[in-house]
Amino acid sequence: MDLRVGGKFKLIKKCGSGAFGEIYQGQNVKTGDDVAIKLEPVKTKFPQLLYETKIYKILNGGSGIPSIHWFGVEGDYNAMVMDLLGASLEDLFNYCKRKFTVKTTLMVADQMIQRLEFLHNNHFIHRDMKPDNFLIGHGKKQNIIYVIDFGLAKRYRDPKTGEHIPYKDNKSLTGTARYASVNAHLGIEQSRRDDLESVGFILIYFLKGSLPWQGLQGKNKNDKYDRIKDKKVATTIESLTRGLPEEFNQYLQYCRNLKFEERPDYNYMRKIFKDLMYKRSHDFDYQYDWVLKKAGQKPPEGDYVDAKPLGNIAAAQGKDLHNNDPPKNKQPHKFGEERKESRAMLGQQVVNGFSNAGQPANAQARRQ
Repeated sequence: MDLRVGGKFKLIKKCGSGAFGEIYQGQNVKTGDDVAIKLEPVKTKFPQLLYETKIYKILNGGSGIPSIHWFGVEGDYNAMVMDLLGASLEDLFNYCKRKFTVKTTLMVADQMIQRLEFLHNNHFIHRDMKPDNFLIGHGKKQNIIYVIDFGLAKRYRDPKTGEHIPYKDNKSLTGTARYASVNAHLGIEQSRRDDLESVGFILIYFLKGSLPWQGLQGKNKNDKYDRIKDKKVATTIESLTRGLPEEFNQYLQYCRNLKFEERPDYNYMRKIFKDLMYKRSHDFDYQYDWVLKKAGQKPPEGDYVDAKPLGNIAAAQGKDLHNNDPPKNKQPHKFGEERKESRAMLGQQVVNGFSNAGQPANAQARRQ
């Protein structure tokens, strides 16, 4: 059966499904271009596709931002048609046996910081930084790393007046617990600094294979998230980055010292990692670990971090991160239901070179 949305976008194959609905690989029948199509039931309790579409349109034209080709209602579904992307960094991390070299991590870091700078300059914070939400491009754009999934994104300042959102506490946790900043766990309103701290945790995860707070279990979700929070608060940045080049300590210390409304110095953060690239005699040539593996080559053994995985490796994916002490005069807050806005990974695993159509699917968007 020839199923279409928007008149010209044909659904080819289902890549997966989640709490939000379904995602398909599709094609523009007029141009032959590949696309991704996300479908969300019109009657869903937490509709988010329209909200996400609006953010994509605001960000349209930015490097590493997928374009939206159509949004509308088809039968019982809201539908969003967007650029087809490749595999997520989480997929590629698994493809590379859950360890990235320092070179690959630094090349990834540079693009991640650039994506956040663009997002922040457009008055939004992401609030759900994780490897699943960074995807490589499709086809000739495989060198580019894209950021996706703006279901939890939030305006942190007024685009007309420039007024920053006010500092608040007693907030529920928004985002994915594994990568959330310490302040997010403590119930403090998120701002630009929190996105960047989460990126720091992702980089440690790539280098060491785990974070110290992975694998922690609890009697229920709230208990589990409390244990993750306690572990992060108790973990110093020094212990978290032990065995890594000093620049990763420097990056996280910088993020942790940012004030709530302070504009991060993105060039400074990128320079930290660029200088490390030069120090290690690496070229920014886009020869990522997964590119070499696909070509039957091996990255230099000496470029892997010789550090033991962190934390409780009770589960294949579970570990602990070490966080620095919380900011002065900030005590842990009790808050209601903490929410790990996790999203099931949709699409194929990295097969035949990671040009899969699958993208991380969104769970219910529960925005504050």
